[in-house]
Amino acid sequence: MHRSLIAGSLAAALLSGTALSASAAEYFDRIASFPITSNLPKDGDQKAETVAEIITASEDGKLLIYTDSPRKALGFIDITDPANPKAGGLLAVGGEPTSVKVVGPKAYVAVNTSESFTNPSGKLVTVTLADRKVTTECALPGQPDSVAANAGILAIAIENERDEKVNDGAIPQLPAGALVVASFNGDQVGCADLKTVSLTGLAAVAGEDPEPEYVDVSDDGKVVVTLQENNHIAIVDGKTGKVEAHFSAGSVDLKNIDTKKDGKIELTGSMDKVVREPDAVHWIDNNRFVTANEGDWKGGSRGFTIFNKDGTVAYESGASLEHEIVSLGHYPDSRNKKGIEIEGVETGRFGSDNLIFVGSERASVVGVYRDTGAAPELLQVLPTGIGPEGLIAIPSRNLFVATSETDLHGEGGVAPHVMIYQRAERAAPAYPTIRSTKNANGLPMGWGALSGLAADKAQAGRLYAVTDSVYGGAPRILTIDATKKPALITAEALVTRNGAAAEKLDLEGIAAAQDGFWLASEGNLEKGVKNLLIRVDAKGAIQEEISVPAELEKGAKNYGFEGVTVTGSGVDEIVWLAVQREWADDGKNAVKLLAYKPSDKSWSAVRYPLDSTEAGWVGLSEITAAGDRVIIIERDNQIAEKAKLKKLYAVSLADMKPVKLGGELPLVTKTPLRDLLADLKSAKGYVLDKVEGFTIDAAGDAYIVTDNDGVDNSSGETQFLKLGKL
Repeated sequence: MHRSLIAGSLAAALLSGTALSASAAEYFDRIASFPITSNLPKDGDQKAETVAEIITASEDGKLLIYTDSPRKALGFIDITDPANPKAGGLLAVGGEPTSVKVVGPKAYVAVNTSESFTNPSGKLVTVTLADRKVTTECALPGQPDSVAANAGILAIAIENERDEKVNDGAIPQLPAGALVVASFNGDQVGCADLKTVSLTGLAAVAGEDPEPEYVDVSDDGKVVVTLQENNHIAIVDGKTGKVEAHFSAGSVDLKNIDTKKDGKIELTGSMDKVVREPDAVHWIDNNRFVTANEGDWKGGSRGFTIFNKDGTVAYESGASLEHEIVSLGHYPDSRNKKGIEIEGVETGRFGSDNLIFVGSERASVVGVYRDTGAAPELLQVLPTGIGPEGLIAIPSRNLFVATSETDLHGEGGVAPHVMIYQRAERAAPAYPTIRSTKNANGLPMGWGALSGLAADKAQAGRLYAVTDSVYGGAPRILTIDATKKPALITAEALVTRNGAAAEKLDLEGIAAAQDGFWLASEGNLEKGVKNLLIRVDAKGAIQEEISVPAELEKGAKNYGFEGVTVTGSGVDEIVWLAVQREWADDGKNAVKLLAYKPSDKSWSAVRYPLDSTEAGWVGLSEITAAGDRVIIIERDNQIAEKAKLKKLYAVSLADMKPVKLGGELPLVTKTPLRDLLADLKSAKGYVLDKVEGFTIDAAGDAYIVTDNDGVDNSSGETQFLKLGKL
């Protein structure tokens, strides 16, 4: 574990806030994001599940081919211009495709045709890319999972996966899986050439029931195959089918990890002897390969391992990548049993650099490492769609591609995306836009779900943010140094009540107050949680909790306080609160801006007119006083291509004349200030739905930030953007 706390040159530069020179290094930046729903036929079910799981590319790197198991099809994407991918449609393959690999002008597809777990079956389907037609089909001796090809060898993992509902998913569950190998004749593989290699009797864990998960073929024709549930690895000669070596994947002792699902990220836990149970595997060279230690039964060591061909460990990542992910705000607190779940790996030689790509299923990122022959060097971390599965390096075009397999589009969420990245000389990568430094214990400061912003009144570039109910076990105020790129979260203050972490808070807004802050906490009346205006001191200790009048909250729904700001001073000070959506007494298309006057503890309000859209709802996310006006974020709840409304509006303070509650409230006039869609599209991913924080610093520069929901049903991506002078 002495190697687990690695820090690459990029990470060190980011933490110090220094910039690399333009010619110092090459980095990947995302240049396009393709929603695979664009490939659905217009006469098909537009809401049914669709995924992009495993991906490959034509030999010229201009055509992407991915597996879509629910649609029982291959999907095609034309990336002749990689910055403008084009839909290539779907091709039915007569079953569930589990993997695909291009060899010359053909794609070889592993297809699952099983009628049950106990009667598995499959076939190898050959597709010609020129006309995108199925040319041959060969029966396989069971349910295939992974296919690979190199050095004239084709290899297929026949998994015959277990039924996780039987005996709690324990193995053995026969029939046993196997490996299929074949030698190419040019770019042809005949059905008679397929050779089944038995892998029984190798593993110490249920050796009678091997479940091969993933295969790769080295440049000298050796096949490495992972037996995930068996926690075992085998090396097979691709030509003869002889098992040349096999060994346990072993276990890892993990330190400084988060092990509790408790609404806070605390790297104080440990787990001993966690079996790796590797999923994906890829050769680095003819003597070493890298495994993604996802775990599928008892294990999952949260990282990746580089093995020598003889089974000795050349490098173990331990929790190092997970620590980096915590610093980037992508850590999935709700998945603490297996943490970030490393599932995919890929390698590729780009110029003089041999690169290793490591995909985290639960954090929705890919770590990019430079192979050094010893401990690999972390260069950068790329944001992906939700649940990255397939990774493909295309060195001939300086491209890297990642799929995502989590599909939420039928529920109104985001569809799986195929994201394309290009490598070039850059001073620094575009992502991340914000990250944290280390805490007093020398560990990364956990964060996510940034839901409100405020600026220091005196120091330009010093901002404050709050975390929402995703981290309800540790509600915090974070200090941000926005003068750095990426912006740095440099300090944290726990919001406390009577010395303990304040419970039942959903912090959605923050504003500077004398000797501390005003905080807005959103209520959820169905759960007995009230909307609260909270005054805390500079250390986060609650000094006062203020509820809205009872007669007002009778009409309150679950879409409550979303922002807070302050106007005036002394006896004329007013604390303004933006309510997200209409309450029962608001009618349609108008929402309250509540005014609380600390000097006499009185409440009053104005009404704010909401825009309307064809889909979803529209509400407010932030309110910020700026000179003689307040600036408000108004947005819809739509994501990706469905997002239509993400705007800043201004309201003159002269128009903000609140009246007492209970009577007719005046309707303010709003003026369009900035459409944020272009800003949110600049990252070349999909438009994130929750732009929730806005502030203007002491120098007059404006900033926005998105809320990543703590990685729950989210890619975890946070966009922190400097808008400059408005």
